[in-house]
Amino acid sequence: MAAASRELAVVILAAGQGTRMKSDRNKVLHDIAGRPMLGYSLAAAESLEPARLAVVVGNDADEVRETFAGRATFLLQEERRGTGHAVLQAQDFLAGFAGDVLVLYGDTPVLQGRTLREMRARRETTGADLVLLTARHPLPGRIVRDAAGRVERIVETTDATPAELRIEEGNTGVYLLTNELLWKGLAQLDDRNAQGELYLTDVVSYAIEEGQRVEGLPMEDPEEALGVNNRAELAQAAAAIRRRKNRELMEAGVTLVDPANTYIDVDVEIGRDTLIEPGCVISGPSRLGSHVHLKPHCVVESSVVGDGVVMGPAAHLRPDCRLGDGVRIGNYVEVKNSNLGDGVKADHLSYIGDADVGAGAAFGCGAITVNYDWEAKHRTVVGEGANVGCNVNLIAPVVVGKDAAVAAGSTLTGDVPDGALAVERGRQRNVEGWRARRRPGKS
Repeated sequence: MAAASRELAVVILAAGQGTRMKSDRNKVLHDIAGRPMLGYSLAAAESLEPARLAVVVGNDADEVRETFAGRATFLLQEERRGTGHAVLQAQDFLAGFAGDVLVLYGDTPVLQGRTLREMRARRETTGADLVLLTARHPLPGRIVRDAAGRVERIVETTDATPAELRIEEGNTGVYLLTNELLWKGLAQLDDRNAQGELYLTDVVSYAIEEGQRVEGLPMEDPEEALGVNNRAELAQAAAAIRRRKNRELMEAGVTLVDPANTYIDVDVEIGRDTLIEPGCVISGPSRLGSHVHLKPHCVVESSVVGDGVVMGPAAHLRPDCRLGDGVRIGNYVEVKNSNLGDGVKADHLSYIGDADVGAGAAFGCGAITVNYDWEAKHRTVVGEGANVGCNVNLIAPVVVGKDAAVAAGSTLTGDVPDGALAVERGRQRNVEGWRARRRPGKS
């Protein structure tokens, strides 16, 4: 049977304590470009459509199970006795399974599904019993090959000779092998080493000793081998994933003026001919239409932006906003949990929170929807074509009708009928001669 037609099971190892993260959170839940770290390994595995998918977790993993419930079977490794021992926790899960097993890690978020598909293709074309993923990357295990280029052994850097230390090809620990070979190899493991642990690497040694064909597949992009063990590596992984995301967007017709200073989460969608200037941050599952222009230092969080919208500079969409086509949001305008119809304009220094705004409405400088009464949030409704003047406070719940207007400086607590003008101001009083009478030292 061809290897690619064999059923596939994936086991992701995620039971490590992550002590170097210096965190109260489980390591694989740390966010990277809008996803928890483990979400990347799961997504890569899911892209292969495996028959079985399991994640090996530790005793502190209740939140991991809750976060990814329904996406995998979770297996508990009560004692941390090495990678080989972690895989052994899947023995019952894989009972009766006759296909191939792929072993991944929950802390390698840069690894892509296409690389894993290349592993399956290599196994099919070579008939290898085991394919291991290698990289030209600083890794603890070096790949020693024979004169024919076959994998001869893996040597740990602590045991390597000076010549072996000069080998650039390293072992990522990602293996694709037959279910039969996996369990035979694991049965041969022993913990007679300094750490008293069972190492999955020894399964590779067993396969070579038994005359099994072992193929090493070098990664096209060594950056995919990055493992995250501390905060510095977390930042490196996020930068790598964002670079990849930015490249994909530019290839799809999005203009990024300065990709190195544009921060876009992995699940963001952006239409063609959109222009994004430096310093912008787009996070969560945000969706931007085509021909959008984000001026410098705009922030978009988990929101939907229509076609032809212009924002900024320094405008902020907080979560759950929906902006219609042709909306204009200017300098230092903040919008939160609001729906803005087509062509709405708020050009500067305004706050629109918990509001439903009809098409063509406009807000003057300093206009505010006052949505919170210290106990609950209330919504404001502004009708189509309405004009809200400068420095207006709309104290919710309040409705400004269609084609209505609110005079500058007004503070409204009542509704405004369609087509009406609302004016709410105290009477102006001028004190004649005040300046002349005001002398230093006199009250």
